[in-house]
Amino acid sequence: MSRRIIQCPGCGREIELYHNPAPTVDIVIRYQDGIVLIKRKQYPFGWALPGGFVDYGEDTVSAAVREAKEETSLDCEIIGLLGVYSNPQRDPRSHTISTVYVARGRGELRAADDAAEARCFSLERIPSGLAFDHGTILADYRVWHAGETG
Repeated sequence: MSRRIIQCPGCGREIELYHNPAPTVDIVIRYQDGIVLIKRKQYPFGWALPGGFVDYGEDTVSAAVREAKEETSLDCEIIGLLGVYSNPQRDPRSHTISTVYVARGRGELRAADDAAEARCFSLERIPSGLAFDHGTILADYRVWHAGETG
């Protein structure tokens, strides 16, 4: 456990500060005949699922819907939980834990916010070099989707 002790500037008591992983969300958006990926404007670069950090006071479903709207301009309806991804190396910037949802997207797909580009890809034509652990997430989605349709 990573922690450190500091002194409270107000009362002088010792306070424990913990260094915890940051909660994030990612969202597999079904749109038209494929899924939506964004090309990231910021490091780490590459194609990625829409997603981001959960704001303080926000639940993960709301965060996923918000991030999807901010990055793709789509309105999303959550249809399932794909999984939780917690490998400490999944994000090269810091340790994150991502809750990943599957959703249906509606509206006009347009890149916004942290996305330089937003496009729909068939599962057979996913670009190589995905950011983060999104290759693993999409492999899990293929299994989830096959179980749903099979």
